[in-house]
Amino acid sequence: MRFSKSLRLLSGAVLVAGLSAAAFFTRDQWRPLFAQAPKELHVEDSAAPVEEPKVLKLSMQARKNLGLSAKPAKPQTYWRTIQVPGEIVDRPGRSDRGVTSPAVGVVLEVHAFPGEIVRPGDQLLTLRLFSEYLQKTQKDLFSSNKEIELVQEQLDRLRPLAETGGIPKTKVIDLENQLRRQQAVIQAHRQDLLTRGLSPHDIEKVAEGEFISTVEVVAPPPVQIAEREKSSPIQLTAFQQSDDQKEAFAYEVQQLHAELGQQVQAGQLLSTLSDHSALYIEGHAFKREAPYLERAAQNGWDIAVEFAEDVDEHWPALEQSFEIRYLSNSIDSESRTFDFFVPLSNQARSYEKSGETFIVWRFRPGQRVRLHVPVEQMTDVMVLPSGAVVREGPEAYVFQQNGDLFNRLPVQVLHEDRLNIIIANDGTITPGLYLAQGSAASLNRVLKAQAASGMRADVHVHADGTVHASH
Repeated sequence: MRFSKSLRLLSGAVLVAGLSAAAFFTRDQWRPLFAQAPKELHVEDSAAPVEEPKVLKLSMQARKNLGLSAKPAKPQTYWRTIQVPGEIVDRPGRSDRGVTSPAVGVVLEVHAFPGEIVRPGDQLLTLRLFSEYLQKTQKDLFSSNKEIELVQEQLDRLRPLAETGGIPKTKVIDLENQLRRQQAVIQAHRQDLLTRGLSPHDIEKVAEGEFISTVEVVAPPPVQIAEREKSSPIQLTAFQQSDDQKEAFAYEVQQLHAELGQQVQAGQLLSTLSDHSALYIEGHAFKREAPYLERAAQNGWDIAVEFAEDVDEHWPALEQSFEIRYLSNSIDSESRTFDFFVPLSNQARSYEKSGETFIVWRFRPGQRVRLHVPVEQMTDVMVLPSGAVVREGPEAYVFQQNGDLFNRLPVQVLHEDRLNIIIANDGTITPGLYLAQGSAASLNRVLKAQAASGMRADVHVHADGTVHASH
């Protein structure tokens, strides 16, 4: 037993030794098999490199669906701007006029209602006078006028006697002094009645003894424009076409503050008239933007204004430039902004209805605006709409159109805002190349889709089946 077990162990050792010797002597044949296996596995796992797409092809219908247009690129000058929000406001001292009661009275009749158009001198309201002071002034004017008549009669009778020595000349001198005093009193009463709203014709009636119990409240004359403002005339509106500026001027009744039968006091506000031909654009800027605004105001740079909810095709073009008139020196405690003001000349249209004239203004107080204040002048740059550039990480691209083909070109962006993108003129884009003016993001997606499908846009197939590059 023990001998057979030893024999089996010896046979196994001999077999292992034989196999090891065979492997050693045949190592040049089997070693390359194990060395090539990892290399083949690496080749199978690695993906083939994909060529970056650069050209895409679009049919005419696709270009129309995208609303795509192309324009030649050209270097130009561009003003870098900052955007500041604002709104249209009334111009103090010009836009609104308050009409007050000249004396104590009761509203007897209303002639002009909100929304209607009135011109200087037109009737607004009729008041029945209850003023004791006004009644006394009329009585004093009549009395003084009669007193002058009596004094004048005495002078006419006594002056010949004084010349012949029948009476002392001092008597005539006293009557002449009394006459001058009464004339001064009459002049004062007339002026007082004029300020109370009576017309010169009414005052003549009072002097003859016909007292006035009612007074007409009329629209005031237009505000005189200062000489410094005449350099920027107000653009005439549709209803202001008369050569006579006084005849062309008109108010709109904005608000009525009195009712029929209401008793009003002297100086009480009766009606508010508006003249929106001259307004202000009020911008709201932060303190850090003050140096830009100050420089724009000092240099008189034009400011671009976007008016919210304004349809340009319904109105004529604005024939005016926008410049900052002045900057406020106080900061709002809640919004932490300060205001600056830009003059605005308004436009209007009028229409007739039921014999009355009504007016529609183009710009109205409270309307929102966006102001583009110039900050820096950029020269020799390419200006494109914001939709003409697409970004992929740090890269930016535009698309050059050549018939149905669109070639993607990398560009350097210098500045961009809500409307425009400024491209460096570094030689990448040759002046005169036609560049797509929008839909760059859509073109980039189509380009990637064509590349993923395996179809190159820069090749075409001839009728004989041969494939050639596009030319």
